[in-house]
Amino acid sequence: MFDTILEILGTLKRNKMRTALTGFAVSWGIFILIVLLGAGNGLMNGFTKSSEGSSFNMVRVSSGWTSMEYDGLKEGRLILFYERDIQYIKEHYSNFVEEIGGEVSGGSGTTSHGQYYTNTYLQGVSPIAQQLYGVKITKGRFLNTTDIKEHRKVAVISSDMVDVLFPNGEEPLGSFIQFDKLMWQVVGIYKSERSNGSEATYVPFETYLAIYPNALQNRRLRITMSIKNLDTEEANDEFEANIRRDMGRIHRFDKTDMNAMWFYNRFKQYLSMLNGSDILSNAIWVIGILTLLGGIVGVSNIMLITVKERTKEFGIRKALGAKPHQILSLIIFESITITTLFGYIGMFCGIGLTEIAAAVLEQQNAGADHVSFADPTVEISTAIAATITLIVAGTLAGFIPAHKATKVKPIEAMRG
Repeated sequence: MFDTILEILGTLKRNKMRTALTGFAVSWGIFILIVLLGAGNGLMNGFTKSSEGSSFNMVRVSSGWTSMEYDGLKEGRLILFYERDIQYIKEHYSNFVEEIGGEVSGGSGTTSHGQYYTNTYLQGVSPIAQQLYGVKITKGRFLNTTDIKEHRKVAVISSDMVDVLFPNGEEPLGSFIQFDKLMWQVVGIYKSERSNGSEATYVPFETYLAIYPNALQNRRLRITMSIKNLDTEEANDEFEANIRRDMGRIHRFDKTDMNAMWFYNRFKQYLSMLNGSDILSNAIWVIGILTLLGGIVGVSNIMLITVKERTKEFGIRKALGAKPHQILSLIIFESITITTLFGYIGMFCGIGLTEIAAAVLEQQNAGADHVSFADPTVEISTAIAATITLIVAGTLAGFIPAHKATKVKPIEAMRG
């Protein structure tokens, strides 16, 4: 084996330029493969990072306007949900609904604390709104079930509102703010996400309805829930279809009228994203392998030239008793050496580039709420898969030239 390695290295040294150019094609192919895989991981990691603090099993149901006639009723009717609809879903879909609540947004208005004021709007929500919207609490807490049951007049405000309403460093938690002539006690502060415009002041859903009993007549109620036991897109589609059917029967609209009722199903989006990620990953592998194939073809051509140049040598070897499999293994091993050596160079360069990109992006994304691209590094399993690809590619590249070398007849080779 040691003699074989020395022989292969000697052959490579005698043809430095040819070997370098051929090896570059292999290096470039594996480099592109690693970079593309890293980019795919970066997109996935960016989505995951942006979704931190949010739950993937959240569903929001919103009403709309009918676009179809139904049971003698004309199209264009506004569908309004009520608290009884929340109770209906809770009772009839207990196997799939983990937690359920409602939310309704009020009009904007002035919120004040002492002589300081700002513009905001009330949003009556249930505790699960924190997971639905990914609300990041920086101080205090979010609304809880006790706030809902006891109809507490408590509020969660944004950090920007704190800066305006409490400019002198007064402790906001436990303090009272005024909205629409009513006092609300601050129990939590969430991280602001808007650079301008009014932000939501979250208050308990039940308290909001108690204070504004006619709110559901003027504003649409949205039903929010966390789901369970729905692990496939098909199961989620069936779940949505059943609720649409029941709500259509209760509110008298066609169950096929998609405009009368809207679903925002984060878990379905998550499953679709995973499927898209698999398709993207497969596409990247195909593109990378096709790029690598160009280098492999170059290696195969070089090995064919090598076999032609060493025809006399192989003839003498066979005349001295060399077996065909010995010559076959020599050529294949040389092909594997070229592809593996230069392949690892390309692999290390690709990994190095993704690591540098990851370090730069980590600094740029520090403190950012929404990240679309993060940590574009490759896993060890990817490196192992790339290594196996290189070995297989090297074997295939050398097989045809090696097979040709075993067919060399000693007499004809020595005559040449």
